Amino acid sequence: MVQTADVVIRGKAIYTGNATQPMTGSIALRKDRILAIGTNEQIDPYVGSDTRVIDVEDRLVLAGFHDFHLHLWVGSLFQEYADLTECYTEEQTARKIADFARENPEDPWVLGFGWHHTKWPGGRLPTRHSLDLYISDRPVFLLNEELHSAWLNTRALEVVGINQKTQDPPFGKIERDEQGNPTGFLYETAVVLALQALDVPEFKKAKLMQNFLSKAASLGITSVSDMLPLPGFELGDPAWYAEYEKRGELSVRIHFLTSLDGDLDRAASMKEAYQSDKLRFSGLKQFVDGVPLTYTGYLLEPYSDKPNETGGTLYEKETYEKWIVEADKRGFRVRLHACGDAAVRLALDCFEKARKVNGTRDSRHCIEHIEIIHPDDLHRFKELGVIASMQPEHMTAGSVSTHGYVERLGPNRIRYTWPIGTLQEHGAPIIFSSDYPVVELNPLVGIYRAVTRKHYDGKPEEGWHPNEKILLSQALSYYTKTPAYGNFREQELGTLEPGKKADITVLDRNLFASPIEEILEAKVVLTIMDGNIVYEKN
Repeated sequence: MVQTADVVIRGKAIYTGNATQPMTGSIALRKDRILAIGTNEQIDPYVGSDTRVIDVEDRLVLAGFHDFHLHLWVGSLFQEYADLTECYTEEQTARKIADFARENPEDPWVLGFGWHHTKWPGGRLPTRHSLDLYISDRPVFLLNEELHSAWLNTRALEVVGINQKTQDPPFGKIERDEQGNPTGFLYETAVVLALQALDVPEFKKAKLMQNFLSKAASLGITSVSDMLPLPGFELGDPAWYAEYEKRGELSVRIHFLTSLDGDLDRAASMKEAYQSDKLRFSGLKQFVDGVPLTYTGYLLEPYSDKPNETGGTLYEKETYEKWIVEADKRGFRVRLHACGDAAVRLALDCFEKARKVNGTRDSRHCIEHIEIIHPDDLHRFKELGVIASMQPEHMTAGSVSTHGYVERLGPNRIRYTWPIGTLQEHGAPIIFSSDYPVVELNPLVGIYRAVTRKHYDGKPEEGWHPNEKILLSQALSYYTKTPAYGNFREQELGTLEPGKKADITVLDRNLFASPIEEILEAKVVLTIMDGNIVYEKN
């Protein structure tokens, strides 16, 4: 006897993820699973008197989006506190955060996100003095858009305990004036000194989480990978997420990571504690380098506009090798932040060392970002089974002429920035994500960028290094199918197939039958997670 479906979705553009084009037909859902998929006639027997039939017509139906790399808690803070992304001078930024402080007198800390001095005239570093003119009685902490630098006022430096005697932490820097006094600008691991003192009121934490869940659902996101660790510090709390799961309020699957720092017993206990269907320990993360825009990305050759600088690594290569070999031996997956070509090579070397020592296994180790790569390393991803975890939206700028990497890397290396198409040609496993809140959470933004490689001005007309462009079907796969593989969940997530989880997204148009430019205009009209409708556009 045929089981009755709870929901049946009918449509003319159902993209299962296992073909290059959508199909016409229906999907039958029962409880948290896909019961059947096929032609309308094949699915009709599953329709009962209580079945809800949703005819989406020619709108695109696909597996729920899976953001493989984001910072859930920082992103939630970003949404709640001051957004400084549209501030283009130090003075404008200081005034805006002062307005926010007046409007939110109950917050012990004044927080802001998204600014970047590289957008300002001259690219000059800001100082505490400009913030002090507006706010001197409350600590101010402003995290930049790449999450690798922070700007504090004098009161914040006092609360944190950063003064003339404070030494720079490893791979971190406290910017100082000519007298050796901190200016209020912190690089890389020095940011952690301030993060550890941040105080977010309890009444705001629930709002932060609920806002994120609502935002993710409205964007068709049903799974995420929360990259909890920043260098030396972790933001976010699996125990907090677990409370939402217990109450049945977790409307997105969370796969989280903890720090690769040599403490594998702690990681093992977290792996044992969090292995549920919706909240799961996913592996270990560590930073190899920083980012090229601030000259902290680790390069094989010096920066073109700073000939004495190649960047560097947080730890010595021997430390990475030791930690990774041991983690691999104990069955942990490792994900390494590596933006520069030297950092990417070091990461590959470490994964290769682990394979030689421990033997080949289905580890699914990842390298995050890969913003610049040496062509000699392209083939190694496939050979080592290492996943290229990339964020296409990171390549954007107002135009090619304003892209900082052109100046940083020079004409020869710029060819190998965000080499998505070339890595694909070399057989590398590829996964997309946002790195939210560094860029927008919306998956369609990254998909558009990967397909067109155009900047905000719509240029170059053929795309920035057009040979790196990929097909729409491939870009969708990298935001649905391959992330499920990346989290060892390809048997239950990532494609529309009978028996898999009922995680489904419906867009307001069929992208396969629309002009490419409309990818940015598309909206989600329906999101189903675990068989439940978690978002439905009125």
